[in-house]
Amino acid sequence: MQQLILNPRAERRLKLGHLWIYSNEVDTKRSPLKGIAPGTQCEILESNGKSLGFALVNPNQLICARLVSRKGPFTAKQLKRRLENALALRERYFSHPSYRMVYGDSDGLPGLVVDRFGGYLVVQISSWGMENLVQDIVDALTALVKPVGILLRNDHQGRKVEELPEHCEVAQGEVPEMVPFEENGVSLLAPVHAGQKTGWFYDHRENRARLNQWVRGRRVLDLFSYAGGWGVQALAHGASTVTCVDASAQALDWCEENATLNHRQNDLITIQGKAIDAMKELIATGERYDAIVLDPPAFIKRRKDQKSGEAAYRHINELALRLLERNGVLVSASCSMHLASDTLLEILRGAGRHLDKNISVIGSGGQGADHPVHPAIPETRYLKAHFVHLTGTTQ
Repeated sequence: MQQLILNPRAERRLKLGHLWIYSNEVDTKRSPLKGIAPGTQCEILESNGKSLGFALVNPNQLICARLVSRKGPFTAKQLKRRLENALALRERYFSHPSYRMVYGDSDGLPGLVVDRFGGYLVVQISSWGMENLVQDIVDALTALVKPVGILLRNDHQGRKVEELPEHCEVAQGEVPEMVPFEENGVSLLAPVHAGQKTGWFYDHRENRARLNQWVRGRRVLDLFSYAGGWGVQALAHGASTVTCVDASAQALDWCEENATLNHRQNDLITIQGKAIDAMKELIATGERYDAIVLDPPAFIKRRKDQKSGEAAYRHINELALRLLERNGVLVSASCSMHLASDTLLEILRGAGRHLDKNISVIGSGGQGADHPVHPAIPETRYLKAHFVHLTGTTQ
């Protein structure tokens, strides 16, 4: 097996538990990266020749290798065992088989995501290492879960980074366009073939559950609503009306399907358009809401987006606070890995002061147990949500 030798002291992070190796940490004079086929498994050595473990390598990336085993080469048997461990974790904390079953590095399977929707599995692969194991993955999942069908949703942005071919195909059984599942006791449908990512965003499950406690009889505004993860659950938990705003007409159609499934379609209002434009129009017409969900896509995808991204978060949060009724609650969320939770709080504080409004933080949350955080890899903790109560204007 080919070996990669690290530069002196480059092993320190790995010894602390991290799994990533950057290309500038490799002693390329002693062990050239050039010529290694993407997805190849290599042994990783300290500069003194001591073995650190085995990694799946893509020589064309900044993160050129990810450790998958500390003792001996990574095998199909280890793959199956890690899938078993991942499933055991989810079955321990979730009573219904609707969750993210595999979360990449946190489950020891870098570049692999598996979402479970009852009898259906949706698999996303974003590394050559996992791509080369795709049949082993499908076989292991079939033996472990015995699903009705497995869908490979390999048509996402992450594959472009690794220069992987994009495709979407059923790998086993049958998978309908919309698959049924359950979240927080609410029956829903996920558009797994045509929707974003795997078709659903399980990461906000616990934050939605918190909001669901406070919506009965209230008017709710769900911005960047997608298929209604927040809004339709609010309806199912007794909200008087919910307004869903999304730029995608198809996403709003999915909202309506999910509202109909829960017999609340008559209480759903949909607005197609950019969230900022819709918010400005709602402000102009004097609309106010008892609860507002602000769950935008990542505004800070790279470090260089930090300044403009933080300005964007502040702008939309100010608009949301202007639409919030007194004694209402704003859920301000961010999935930007580069935006710290404390920074989002500071943005909310600044927005409140700028508008001369008294706000209180009544809760904060992150991703759920099906998105476990690897303690040595801070990048696996990306989601944050703050629940803000508006008391009124300052006196």
